[in-house]
Amino acid sequence: MKTTQFMEKYTVLNTEIAKTETECRTVDDVIAALTAKIEADPNVALIAVFDHHAHTTRRGGAIAPEIQAAKNLVFCFGPALPDPRMLALRPRAIGIADLGDRFVVSFQEAPLTPANDTMRGWVLGLKTA
Repeated sequence: MKTTQFMEKYTVLNTEIAKTETECRTVDDVIAALTAKIEADPNVALIAVFDHHAHTTRRGGAIAPEIQAAKNLVFCFGPALPDPRMLALRPRAIGIADLGDRFVVSFQEAPLTPANDTMRGWVLGLKTA
């Protein structure tokens, strides 16, 4: 996975997964694979799937032409709530975009290393080749 600064202030981890490197063929397949990981972990709560592509299309917004589908999988680790400002950092989301021959999977760096390690493992686990 690559770690980049997006818009000069957000640390984002992302990877490209060629469709030849995974059993997943669609964004929904990737969502299903990641959802299974979330549901298998008693410390993580699944919240929602958001179809960002459909939302942006309905609004008449611009979408890069190579993006064929794009969804966010929303969930929360939330091991503690020591400060009300923590709510601004939660929940977490993994974004999945279908670019035809590959997926771009990304998430914003979490404040807790174990959460980042878990998400990184889930995403890299999508690769089968």
